Amino acid sequence: MFLLRVAYDPNPRAGRVSAGAGRDGGKIAAGLGIVQPGPARSSGAASVCSMTAVPVREAARVIVLDDDQRVLLLRYDENGGFWATPGGAVTGGETYAAAAVRELGEELGVAKEAVTVEAQIAQRSREHVVGGRTVRQVERYFPARLTAGDINPDRATQPDSIRDHRWWPLDELRATRETVYPRGLAAVVEKFLEHGVPERPVVLE
Repeated sequence: MFLLRVAYDPNPRAGRVSAGAGRDGGKIAAGLGIVQPGPARSSGAASVCSMTAVPVREAARVIVLDDDQRVLLLRYDENGGFWATPGGAVTGGETYAAAAVRELGEELGVAKEAVTVEAQIAQRSREHVVGGRTVRQVERYFPARLTAGDINPDRATQPDSIRDHRWWPLDELRATRETVYPRGLAAVVEKFLEHGVPERPVVLE
């Protein structure tokens, strides 16, 4: 797998961050003194990979866990149907943490006050079609804790083509034959639950 390295630097280990006021969209939790992921270098698909000439779309995705260590996934019908983590493109001047919180509100009606995202634990880079053109989507994955009561699709402002949402126990996520993106998600979650935030983000397919 070709991993794009010109679009961003690997994120340093960071502490828990939460969305705050202003365009920076995040702040360090008090007392941690660890660096927050900074703003994205581009807006959406504005940047271009010099090696492939394919536009780069930078995105933040959220691995949502509840108190029972279940993973929240969204159902889509495209391409034969699949499940995926919440998230989407980072807009100009936005931090990845702020984008993650915004996307949870747009897709699932989660109030930003309910969200605390932790440091990046994984990353993924792949080409696919967005809006009728091929882009290389570069995704950073951040864990967050929510409850079923925090989810209110009736408040979602941009549910797009989401058909359903479901909390997946880890054993079901490992065993399912349904298509789940990113691949290897269950292993990443298990490692995070056991060891916490890794020194370097795990590279996913």
